[in-house]
This record gives sequence, structure tokens and C-alpha cells, in this order.
Amino acid sequence: MADKLAGRKWEDMELDVLVKIFKLLNLTELSPVSLVCRSWLLACSDPLIWNTFDLGLLKSNFIKTRVSPYVWVDGRSDARLTRVLRVAMGLSRGNVTCLVFHFNLYMKDSHLSIIAERALANKDGNQRAQLCEVLVEGLSWCPHLKRLVLPAWNYITKPGICEAIRRWEDLESLTMPGIGHPPYIMEAISRSCKNFSELKIMGQFDILFASAIAYNLPKLKVLSLRCTMLFREALLYILENFESLEVLNISHCMLVDVCPSLDPKKTITQMDHTIIEKASRLREFIYCCEVPCILCERTIADEGLMRWYKYETGLWREDEVRSLSLGDYGKLLDDSCIQIVDRT
Repeated sequence: MADKLAGRKWEDMELDVLVKIFKLLNLTELSPVSLVCRSWLLACSDPLIWNTFDLGLLKSNFIKTRVSPYVWVDGRSDARLTRVLRVAMGLSRGNVTCLVFHFNLYMKDSHLSIIAERALANKDGNQRAQLCEVLVEGLSWCPHLKRLVLPAWNYITKPGICEAIRRWEDLESLTMPGIGHPPYIMEAISRSCKNFSELKIMGQFDILFASAIAYNLPKLKVLSLRCTMLFREALLYILENFESLEVLNISHCMLVDVCPSLDPKKTITQMDHTIIEKASRLREFIYCCEVPCILCERTIADEGLMRWYKYETGLWREDEVRSLSLGDYGKLLDDSCIQIVDRT
């Protein structure tokens, strides 16, 4: 028995055992481990490790500006994000189904593009070349993506995001910022993502947004608008026109009414009976019964556009709808991993 154990090789370990071990590692630790042998590469790419790739701790180095896209991003941040995505997408080998990005991580079209580089193995059978045969830059290497949390896309163009959405046919859930002209993205989702059912908006929500969703996503089941400026007109439109909607979260919203006699809009501090009555058909209608709560006061102070950097770390990840709450930060890109990436 001793001789048999002594002669056993590392690559002969059971795959499920390797996966349990490698789940404890972060991205920078997984990368060299995957180069040991083919069985370790296979274990490092297992769906149990890569189901969720959470970049919630990775932020861009940026400066706010007064003109579009309203931020200037240091080129080193772009390069760093490219390195992280290249390693992660190469290792995951298409097994990522949930992608989470920080609200201050500003991506570009290049990070969404299809840039697949395959390093062919040397004729002499060089093992490193064989193990590194998949190097991918961009998110198109997530063919089975179901959930995308992308709270900011100042640098992403309309063609860029629409092309990405077109390739994510399995997409079911999206967290996105408030944007000035929402119909185009709703149209893209309607055309390509037949199972789409959950939407979270982190920004102003007006009648244009509401009508774009109602027209293009009539089967939407879950909508979260928490901590945003929400126009009463848009809220009533949702309640009157979203027949398939089951869950609506408007907790901590700055609810405003627009009227020609108001200068320019009036903040509503109490939920009126008309709204509550129309929402009674929903399975779940979430709003603040205690007005104003601390988060409500923050939303009003920030004029309906939460400045999350001022508050508790991870507060932006929370949601009263369980399926939309992000919980703890992912292990694959933890604090120690970020520090190493920043130094490279």
C-alpha cells in the first residue's frame, strides 16, 4: 500500500477534491496552479469555481469631469482590467454565469469586444503552450452569462453594449445605471434575451424609462428602483402597464411629482392610497414604511443619485429583493488579489 501511495502523482488526484481545494484560492493564485498539468487546469476551470466572477472590489482610478462621459479614467486602470479579464476569461473557459462590477469601475468597448487569442502548442509538445492555448480579452467568452451587474457604463457605447447583449442569449438579470435614452438597450434585450426577467436600475427613473421597459420587456417579473429619483408618473405607469410584474422594490426612493406649478418638482414624503391600491395586485411591493429612514435621507441629500462612495463599503450591493442582493464579496478577486494586480 505504501508503495502505491508513494508512486501516485498529483495529477491523479480526484477532480472533485482538486476543485474543493482550488475554490479557496484567488485569481492570482489560480493562474500559476492551472499551469501545473492538464488535470489541474481542468479543475481550475470548474463551474463550481467560476459560476460567479465578482469584481466588486476592483475600481478605476478616475476623475470626475463636466463633459461627457463625465469621468476621465487613468490608462493604467484600463490595462489592469484587461489583464484581470484576460486571465479570468481564459481560466473560466466559458463557465461564468454571473458577472459583478463595481459602480466605480469604468469599462470600455474593448473590454466587451470579441478578442480571442489562441496560442497554439509548439510542435515539440511544449506543455506550457498547450495549457495556455486559450487567452481571451473581453466578456464575450461568457456564452452562458445569466446575470450581469454593471452599475456604470460611461465609456461603453451604444453599439458596444448592444453587441454584447446580442451574444448573451441566456441573460436573465441586469443591474444597470440610469441612462438618458433607455429604449435602445431594452430593445436589444428584447431581441436577444428571451428568458430575461429581472432588472435593477441604479439611477433616475422617469416615464421614458418606464415606457421603454413596458414596450420591450412585457414579461418582466422583478424590478428594483431602490435609492433612486423616481417620478410618480413613472411609478403609476409601471403599476398600470406591467401585467407580468410580480415584485417591485421602490424602497428609499426619492419620489417626486412634476407639475407646471411646481418649481421644478415636489418631493413626496408619504405613499398615497392610489399607489398602494394599484400595487396590491403584486406578489411583493417593497417600500419604506418608516419615512424618512436613514437611507431615504441619504437619497434625498444626494438628489436621487446616490454617491455610494460616501457610505458603508458594500452598501451599494444590497437589495431588499433577495435575488438581486449581492451578499459578500467574491473570493476570486479579494483584497490580497487586488493589491497584487495593482503592483503589476
